[in-house]
Amino acid sequence: MRVLIVEDEPYLAEAIRDGLRLAAIAADTAGDGDTALELLGVNAYDIAVLDRDVPGPSGDEIATRIVASGSGMPILMLTAADRLDDKASGFGLGADDYLTKPFELRELVLRLRALDRRRGHSRPPVREIAGLRLDPFRREVYRDGRYVALTRKQFAVLDVLVAAEGGVVSAEELLERAWDENADPFTNAVRITVSALRKRLGEPWVIATVAGVGYRIDTAPGTGPVGPGRG
Repeated sequence: MRVLIVEDEPYLAEAIRDGLRLAAIAADTAGDGDTALELLGVNAYDIAVLDRDVPGPSGDEIATRIVASGSGMPILMLTAADRLDDKASGFGLGADDYLTKPFELRELVLRLRALDRRRGHSRPPVREIAGLRLDPFRREVYRDGRYVALTRKQFAVLDVLVAAEGGVVSAEELLERAWDENADPFTNAVRITVSALRKRLGEPWVIATVAGVGYRIDTAPGTGPVGPGRG
């Protein structure tokens, strides 16, 4: 999952970004409305976290533009305005959730996971495919009942692949969804991470490489996925 955080308090924005990364959620930050709109124009985000009171186009205006774009991107309003009327106006602009400051980072993570699940057409919170069981809320992965310890980045990559339900995900999309804006588009980080992830999950290899296209979860492991040293 990749999230855009629009927050004009630098320390808070950085704290949220760093906290989300610890939860295997890639996050970019924008301190004003113009930067936020620029990032929204060039990156594919899964969720926007908007402070309503930011310089330039306000969080309200950004929310209006997101809704008007028809992208269906969920919006979480993050603000100190906690009156019921404030919340009502936020929801009226198209917000999907509302969290008032101060807040616990864990609650924000839980709300983002819930919004991501709704965005995925009410897919179950715990997803299972090809002997894999992935719980994004607990950040746990099991392979045939065996717990598999993953790094944050490995978990983020596997989360995207599992959500595709066997469909092919390109390296470019993995870089877009599991890394932030500082990722080098020419890096081989995706290939290295996928290779390490295969090793962690063990044989038979459950992640297949589709030559020249990308990667997918093999629903019939052992019938052809590329080994960890080759793809």
